[in-house]
Amino acid sequence: MLIKLNAGPTTRAEIMWLVDIFRAKIVDIAEHSLTIEVTGDPGKMVAVLRNLAKFGFKEIARTGKIALRREKMGETAPFWRFSAASYPDLESAVTVNGAVEKKSHSPDIDSISSSGDVYPVEPYEDYMLNQVLDAHWGVLYDEDSTGVRSHTLCMIVNDHPGVLNLITGVISRRGYNIQSLAVGPAELEGRSRITTVVPGTDDSIAKLVQQLSKLIGLHEVRDISHLPFAERELMLIKVSVNPAARRDVLDIANIFRAKAVDVSDHTITLELTGDLNKMVALQKLLEPYGICEVARTGRVALVRESGVDSEYLRGYPLPL
Repeated sequence: MLIKLNAGPTTRAEIMWLVDIFRAKIVDIAEHSLTIEVTGDPGKMVAVLRNLAKFGFKEIARTGKIALRREKMGETAPFWRFSAASYPDLESAVTVNGAVEKKSHSPDIDSISSSGDVYPVEPYEDYMLNQVLDAHWGVLYDEDSTGVRSHTLCMIVNDHPGVLNLITGVISRRGYNIQSLAVGPAELEGRSRITTVVPGTDDSIAKLVQQLSKLIGLHEVRDISHLPFAERELMLIKVSVNPAARRDVLDIANIFRAKAVDVSDHTITLELTGDLNKMVALQKLLEPYGICEVARTGRVALVRESGVDSEYLRGYPLPL
């Protein structure tokens, strides 16, 4: 969740104190406002909003909830065989008629059992090379010669059933692909904020914005792609590890400021927030260890009141 709230000189110290309590992050500072990034369960979100409400909200952008099931311990866990195939030292010794026999856990799809919304990894011959979807899926770069680039659209709509269907219908009927979509309650009661990423040229997206603005129940729509804005995305990633590799994975997580939210004897689940490039970089680094599952939210974005565009600062040395 991104929260932009009023912050004068007399209230800024109290806001920073609350930010530390809820382990939130400051992503933008302006003269009369602060933009805060906070992640957690719905109870934490409610507590944050209640404590910050007295300062006055300017804008709120929220993603939907994502979840990965916590892994069970031992060989009955859904991803045990996948992990054992990646790390042979997870093979256990099984006694058969008094003799010790090595039990190999090769990924046999017929013998893997799963329940709920967790599914085993299919045993392709090159499963170590291509286990998940391309992390760059849906990415368009500004240097595209056709002029097509990703555009971030922010909309304020009534919190009524069917509004999202109307908006996605307009986008799909005109042949646009939705790369990312995030919906959550806005700063005003009875309103929701929709943040979506759509590819297209500047002219085609301008026409799309005009069409969307005609919809009933939509109060505001803006293309903020050419404005300085802060964007965030949340990712949960479950990685296959053994005790020897766990330290290496945690070291990589610390570099990216990711948090471990679940640990079993053969997997570790990490939580990461940041922009798209950060998600892609971490996923690429963890692929050699074996990625079991990935869950990502859509991107949320708010315009930076400070006017600082951090995208143009990347790759350039800061003045000393």
